[in-house]
Amino acid sequence: MFPIKDDQPRYSTPYVTWFLIGINILIFLFQWLQAATDPQGAELFARQYAEVPSHLAAFLAGSHRYSFEQVVLPFFTSMFLHAGWMHVLGNMWYLYIFGDNIEDYLGHFPYLVFYVLCGLIAMATQVAVYPHSNVPTVGASGAIAGILGAYFLLYPRARVLTWFFVFVMYLPAWIVLGEFFVLNFFSGAATLSVARVGRDTGGVAVWAHVGGFVAGLVMVKLFPERSRRNPYAYR
Repeated sequence: MFPIKDDQPRYSTPYVTWFLIGINILIFLFQWLQAATDPQGAELFARQYAEVPSHLAAFLAGSHRYSFEQVVLPFFTSMFLHAGWMHVLGNMWYLYIFGDNIEDYLGHFPYLVFYVLCGLIAMATQVAVYPHSNVPTVGASGAIAGILGAYFLLYPRARVLTWFFVFVMYLPAWIVLGEFFVLNFFSGAATLSVARVGRDTGGVAVWAHVGGFVAGLVMVKLFPERSRRNPYAYR
């Protein structure tokens, strides 16, 4: 299922969502240009700012090869890196469709905090499942999965125009987003045997999606709704 648009109204301008989309695309353009002109530098850049689970595992085991900053900073920076055009455009499309309503509900700054926290929890989930992986993990999808989890809880009956094989139809948000979670959960479950023997896995960081989605479900109700915090917020 691929969402095209939703019909959930919003009552404020999603400045933070637009900012996040813009900064992710700008950083990817920098990555793309660097890869075209300096492939070795691009690889070093990715290794420095992407999250590599084995680096954290080595640090926690007492290794002095990596500093505290080298293992903590990538939890933040990896959220703004992407592996290709389809990766960044797909993530930004989901953020564009669903992020504005969550920003509308939470307010601009709380929404930004919520987004970052979901991304951190998503990355922590991926690292916890694959602590010895040497594969750099990048992408905003964990944070965006948190947005999807919040939307699933807040607007389950909103209609989402969805492309499904050769059909285009409106479906309830709970079906579209529930399918996202279920597919990622079972895809992740199928890789647990690989994780147990410590082997590397590439491809989609499905456990980051699962962790982010659950984080969004839980945390969105811990943040006060904007209209309750300020009755004039929508004016």
